[in-house]
Amino acid sequence: MVLKIEEKDDVVLMLVKEERLDAHNSGELKNQMLSLFEEGKNHIVIDLQEVRFIDSSGLGALVSGFKNASARNGNLKLCGLQPQVKSMFELTRLHRVFEIFSGIDEALASF
Repeated sequence: MVLKIEEKDDVVLMLVKEERLDAHNSGELKNQMLSLFEEGKNHIVIDLQEVRFIDSSGLGALVSGFKNASARNGNLKLCGLQPQVKSMFELTRLHRVFEIFSGIDEALASF
């Protein structure tokens, strides 16, 4: 999985540089988030701008990250959801769980 990670003040920005977030690569995303949490980085924004498809494994990895962030008094927020990905969040009602922003700047400003 290609992930670009940047730090903006006390927030980590993870840019997912893949067209699909599914069973083949969601484990890598989950592990990367876990290592960030273990380093004490509890505020994360995940940019899904390039993701065109997400399955239950991808959603599960994001939910796991959300739970880990919450357990550490942190936040995991999402931005840049494409229409197909956004519809999966709405179908599973996860749009009510995650804070979802249209762009990176808006998501970063929310902290």
